[in-house]
Amino acid sequence: MDFSYTEEQQMLQESVLKFVQNQYEFATRNQIIASDDGYSKEYWSLFAELGWLTVPFDEADGGFGGCAVDMVVMMEEFGKAMLVEPFAGTAILAGRLISELAEGEARAALIGQIMEGGLQVSLAYAEAGSRFNAASVRTTAKVDGDNVIISGTKVAVLSGSGTDKLLVVARESGGDTDRSGISVFLVDANADGVTMHTYANVDGKSASEIRLSNVTVPSSARIGLVGGAIEALESAIDRATLASAAEALGAMESLLKKTVEYSKTRKQFGTAIGTFQALQHRMADMFIECQLARSIVVMAAMKMDSGESTSEKAKAVSAAKSRVGKAINKVGPEAVQIHGGIGTTEELDVGHLFKCVTALEMQYGNTDYHTARFSSL
Repeated sequence: MDFSYTEEQQMLQESVLKFVQNQYEFATRNQIIASDDGYSKEYWSLFAELGWLTVPFDEADGGFGGCAVDMVVMMEEFGKAMLVEPFAGTAILAGRLISELAEGEARAALIGQIMEGGLQVSLAYAEAGSRFNAASVRTTAKVDGDNVIISGTKVAVLSGSGTDKLLVVARESGGDTDRSGISVFLVDANADGVTMHTYANVDGKSASEIRLSNVTVPSSARIGLVGGAIEALESAIDRATLASAAEALGAMESLLKKTVEYSKTRKQFGTAIGTFQALQHRMADMFIECQLARSIVVMAAMKMDSGESTSEKAKAVSAAKSRVGKAINKVGPEAVQIHGGIGTTEELDVGHLFKCVTALEMQYGNTDYHTARFSSL
């Protein structure tokens, strides 16, 4: 299997790499996190100008192509810089669900605004106790004439102060874990009855807990068929899962690089610690874990772009997330331990990278969950 990138993908990678090196240094990232918005509006507009927000969308919708490998290329570089802008939440997770469900003018308008950088959308699907099961939905959607009344609470919504619209997953019929009866509604983030509590995660990114109390929307706000959204929802989550694995891969590669560099300059007993054979073995193991993770992430992306069945694609995604999770649990702690006490300080980026990979290991299902899911598919 050929894992090499095409010329276009290499150009995309170089474009992101150039931005990261010149404009997204560690100090700049810290300033962005400390700001009221929690992300840079200036950089978000720049992403649109550079065409990065078009990458997750198909050419038929005016996008770059919707190729999973392209997405992996970008997310890996974003992971190296610990990017906090809501690219994955808006363009990949919510954007993919819109691509799967929306039709006609509504589809063109939503996707067009996202690609232009004028609209941020957050997908609100997870609930307390759902345990990574997208079909576990207790938020209700009751039809009232030409309107729908939505009530419930959503947790761990990837969003921030810039969120304009919410894609709310709600149940119109069936039991709490039935696969049928689940619909998606487009809700204004500032609508009456919507309460959003936004906070910073351990990795610096913004998330929200959202309460919906008798939120009234027109029936036209429903995206897709009545009660038939579960397959599209799972497809969008799988793509976002692969994106998070690629992001973690980039962060781990950065951890490895910084650890090797540090070992060449840090001296103990008058000798650089990088000359100690025991530490060389540990860093070699870190390198192997990164390479294994890279191979399976690229393979999963290629399978997602292929004509394989939905179950085979889901299996490949879970295999990648499981393997990356195991690599995180090896590379992250080793990087901190080899750095010593300085690896836990706020002033050094290694500790922040460790927080990022730790959060990504849990996102969309941890290692144990995806190992079990892989075996069940």
